[in-house]
Amino acid sequence: MRLGPPALYLRSRALPGALAALVGVAVAAAWVARWLESLPGLDHTARLPVVVFGPLVAAAAVGTSLYAPSDELDRTAVRAWWPLRLAHVLAPTALAAALFALALPGHPEAFGAPAAVRDTLGLVGMAAGSATVVGARLSWLPPAFFVGAVHLAAPARPGGAAQWWAWVMQPGPQAGAWTVAAGAFVAGTGLYAWRGARRTATEA
Repeated sequence: MRLGPPALYLRSRALPGALAALVGVAVAAAWVARWLESLPGLDHTARLPVVVFGPLVAAAAVGTSLYAPSDELDRTAVRAWWPLRLAHVLAPTALAAALFALALPGHPEAFGAPAAVRDTLGLVGMAAGSATVVGARLSWLPPAFFVGAVHLAAPARPGGAAQWWAWVMQPGPQAGAWTVAAGAFVAGTGLYAWRGARRTATEA
């Protein structure tokens, strides 16, 4: 039986494994968040590491699944591949956002579902853009470096200029943080849909 472009695309990618990883990360995030809140002297604000590092792991799973085993064929195909590449980013991102929203209920004004969804969008966008520049297998490095640097340098007080450069560490309602995250998602996803993942020497 002849397979169509969507089936061929899914068959050649690591998307099923990435989707399974997203479910596992969300379950772990829910457990860790509840454990942190149960510790003496801590409250819902202790969920900040989960809100930041959970989406980072999810972005890494999505980014590494963007590997293209035949990028030359993709670029020279009669049918455009960009709709499939776009769907490849959008579908797991929507799943990850929904799972984190369920894993971190309540406290939308602080570190709840809105902050987790925002960080998921922004970090997936960074990973997708990085896949175009450094390759899918290394696409997790730029988001990881960014999160690590921001985690060390972000001020304890939210808002102000930090909502623009330390957006992953901000509470949910910060408009500046949402603007940057949305911009990163649109730019990174659009770049990947247009160009696809870069083929590196280790992937040849």
